[in-house]
Formats: sequence, C-alpha cells, structure tokens
Amino acid sequence: MAAVADDTRQKLAGISAGDMQFIENAVGLREAALEVTGLGPATFALVKIAALIALDAPPASYAWQIANALEEGVTPEDIVGTLFAVAPQVGGPRAIAAAAEITLTLGLSLPAQAE
Repeated sequence: MAAVADDTRQKLAGISAGDMQFIENAVGLREAALEVTGLGPATFALVKIAALIALDAPPASYAWQIANALEEGVTPEDIVGTLFAVAPQVGGPRAIAAAAEITLTLGLSLPAQAE
C-alpha cells in the first residue's frame, strides 16, 4: 500500500463525497470551459448533466453538476427534460439509473419499489 499524505487523503475524500469546494479546486476550469463553448450557463449545465447520464456517472458527479445547474437557473423540470432527451440514445438502464441519482440529488425520495 502506498504512503498517502493526509492532504491527499482529505482531497480524495472531499472529491468522492461530492464536496463542492474540493471538486471546484480539483477541476476548476469550469468557467474557462464555459467561455470556450459559447453556450449560456444554463445550457452548459444541462449539457454537463446529459454527459453524466451518458457516462452512467457516480452519484457525487450528479451532486456537483445539479447544484451548478440550479445555481444557473436551471429548473428540476429542465433536468428531467434533459433526461428524456438523451434516454433514446443512452438506453433504458442508464436512464433509470440517472433518474434515481437525479431524484436523490434533488432531495426527493425514491419510490418504494425502486429502493
């Protein structure tokens, strides 16, 4: 096992837990990437969520991207619309998995049969 510095351990713990400050520091190029795309902030945020759905991303990724999207004025309805838009391309299993992550990230409970 490798010797890991406490600072490195804290950074990894923060990123894996979805801590916004750790993530922003780790991949803080968000603003530069936004400028390069020419997209508006809300559209940029929805594109990022669509990519997470397509990648079958882990829960911490949804927490960060959805928080960013909501800050940019994206509504939960916009996020669900994005899920419906990409579902035919990504397939049912990824859409279902993403719906569960989005539900939890928005602070909602999963239906009893999905738990």
